Amino acid sequence: MTYRFVRPRGHIAAACVALAVAFPFSPSAFAHEGVNHDPDASNAYAHAPIGVMGDHLHKQGEWMFSYRFSHMNMSDNRDGTNSLSPEEIVSGVANRFAPPANLRIVPLEMSMDMHMVGAMYAPSDIVTLTVMGMYVEKEMEHVTFAGMAGTTRRGTFTTSSSGIGDTSVTALVRLHNEEGHYVHANLGVSLPTGSIRETGQILTPMGATPTVRLPYAMQLGSGTYDLMPGLTYSGDQANWGWGAQWRSTLRLGTNTEGYSLGNRHEITGWAAYQFQPWISLSGRLAARSDGKLDGIDRFISGPVQTADPDNYGGERVEGFVGVNLVGQSGFLKGQRVAIEFGAPLYQSLNGPQLETDYRLTVGWQKAF
Repeated sequence: MTYRFVRPRGHIAAACVALAVAFPFSPSAFAHEGVNHDPDASNAYAHAPIGVMGDHLHKQGEWMFSYRFSHMNMSDNRDGTNSLSPEEIVSGVANRFAPPANLRIVPLEMSMDMHMVGAMYAPSDIVTLTVMGMYVEKEMEHVTFAGMAGTTRRGTFTTSSSGIGDTSVTALVRLHNEEGHYVHANLGVSLPTGSIRETGQILTPMGATPTVRLPYAMQLGSGTYDLMPGLTYSGDQANWGWGAQWRSTLRLGTNTEGYSLGNRHEITGWAAYQFQPWISLSGRLAARSDGKLDGIDRFISGPVQTADPDNYGGERVEGFVGVNLVGQSGFLKGQRVAIEFGAPLYQSLNGPQLETDYRLTVGWQKAF
């Protein structure tokens, strides 16, 4: 028997349609005489891939508004670097909240969509201020096994959550600026505007369907004020652009529910080649380390891996490819549309956890 408590949503197709409608690019729209190698925003290689945040500063008095859509899909379970089937999990992974002795509910797949709206303003040539808010949609499918033990499947169910996520405010401060080489600091803070009390209906091993507080992965925010320090380098020569960035998210204290998410550390590097000033292709590698949760929400429990704070965090390495399109004249001048697709190259997780399958980011920016 199968239980579904939410209706499915389209995501990737809708984003691609919106991109095509909102920004009808054509080679003629970007026609530009000659090649300009100045490191300014009119050149496609001057922009990092759209999945990189806070990659550039603006000139004094300039504004930029942006929208990004990001979709991530996860499926299959892993502990460390080893894959686990649902039957292996319910047969051999202990339940922190026993009884029953082992887990009885296993996530099968998760998707997360983020709609991010941002604004940037440069009060000087040295400092650019940014703010970004987001709307988050999450959905997770589970399988429930019947009774206190065994591998008999009772049915499946899906939970979902959606709403405003956390808000970030950042200052980008120029540290080094010479032809072909640029360095700036990323000094940010995340504000806890996302909910950490989301609930949903589940299917228990005994067949009941109660409404409970959803596990940590399905909440919309961290619930804590977080520091977000970072450092960004970018360079360019001829038709090539490249860069590297380090960013961390450091949790400050615990939230009102008695826990804090793990600290996050990320490093990424990219290179892009510009075929014409209006188009460049990019490749990027990114490595990320996430810590385990600290503390526990007393309202989150049950025989499912996502209720256990120890089953969070790990190390990931991902590879990405992307395209930047930058308008050169007329209505399109100052506008940029970009897309980036990435997939994991390595995952070692504090499991059992769902593995990342892929992530897709599509974005639009307008500077003036």
